[in-house]
Amino acid sequence: MKFLTKYMLTGILLLHVPSFSIAQEAVEADTPSNVQQLLNLVKEGQVSEQNENARREAEFLANKNEQAAILAAEKRELANQERIADQLEAEYKKNEEILRVKEEAYMKELGSLVELFGHLQSTSGEAAVQFGGSLSSAQYTMDRVNFLNELTAKMSETTELPTISEIERLWFELQQEMVAGSEIVSFEATVIDVDGETTSCDVTRVGLFNAVCDGKYLEFAASKGQYAFLPRQPERRYTKSANAIGSAASGEQVGFGIDPTGPTGGSLLANLIQTPSLYERAQQGREIGWAIIAVGALGVLLAFYKLFTLYKTGTAVRKQAKSETLSNENPLGRVLKVGEDNFEKDIDTLELKLAEAIMAERPDIERYIGVVKIISVVAPLAGLLGTVTGMIVTFQQITLYGTGDPKLMAGGISQALVTTVLGLLVAIPTTLLHSFANSSAREIVGVLEEQSTGILAERAEK
Repeated sequence: MKFLTKYMLTGILLLHVPSFSIAQEAVEADTPSNVQQLLNLVKEGQVSEQNENARREAEFLANKNEQAAILAAEKRELANQERIADQLEAEYKKNEEILRVKEEAYMKELGSLVELFGHLQSTSGEAAVQFGGSLSSAQYTMDRVNFLNELTAKMSETTELPTISEIERLWFELQQEMVAGSEIVSFEATVIDVDGETTSCDVTRVGLFNAVCDGKYLEFAASKGQYAFLPRQPERRYTKSANAIGSAASGEQVGFGIDPTGPTGGSLLANLIQTPSLYERAQQGREIGWAIIAVGALGVLLAFYKLFTLYKTGTAVRKQAKSETLSNENPLGRVLKVGEDNFEKDIDTLELKLAEAIMAERPDIERYIGVVKIISVVAPLAGLLGTVTGMIVTFQQITLYGTGDPKLMAGGISQALVTTVLGLLVAIPTTLLHSFANSSAREIVGVLEEQSTGILAERAEK
């Protein structure tokens, strides 16, 4: 059985060798190319390994006595270290007991001061956090914050007591901050501009609520310990009051808008400056929004132009109705001129001539009124188109990114809402203007028809 297995293995190897012959051409020169060479290589390896093992065994036997001496030395060293460890452990326990006694004596000496120092530590830590973002830190510098942090770290170690001067300075810093919250002061300070450059400016600080310079609101950059202009200023009515308080004389009372959340971060002012302006609102409507605005502006201009021309025409018609002299500069004068020229003709011809004259005047009177009406109808439809487009964009964002981040959908929702608002803002005034213009035009045409009817009645009497 072993003989058969041996020859089967040899046959398998012989079958596989040709299949790998091409892939093995780049292998090193000492790689066996047939089974016999492989067998010889294995034999050589066995002989080499046996020689190496014999050499290592002889070397080990030769150094046996030396290894035993090293082992004995190591055992002696181990015993010595164990004795040292026992001595150190006993000394540690003795020192631990001494330390416990000392700590008990220390705590007994402190007595009620422990609670006091705990309050001082918490107060200094809270004050450091508050002063780090306070508007007064630019005036009183950040040294007080560093002092409070050092005092907190010192008292947290419980190995050194605070000095009287440190306790007094803590009280002074707290008192100074309380006074700063109730005063309005002006002083010169370095302010960081929007582009990152620093300039010297006369700063007016209103308590701990707001600080202004040159009519602009400031914020405190804690990382640099300086004031910085807000990246975006609030509305004009707020900056106007800021300019007024900056130039006010001592004792003068002026109106000023403050942020009551200033000591806690100025969240109201931060939200106020993030409110988009009218231009930014229009930008949210994108292309459809700008198209609605353009069409609306055109409709309003046409409506006001038409109302102006109708007012002039109506005034001229009313003057002509009261005058005996006919003028070709107004529609009524031209119609009456036609009636005067054809008064001697038969009544049917006169009626047709007057109707023709009125029809000739009507297009000029009603010009552009239809355009305004179309704009008033198309504007809300365009707003609806923008709404649908914005919702499509929103749903695409939801499909791609899900609903985890609302900011991704804000653009589409803004477009949907802003275009609807713009469409209504255009439709409402243009509808009203169309009604005014249409009624004015009808009034003028009504006067023309009334006068022509009077001419026909006068002709019929004759």
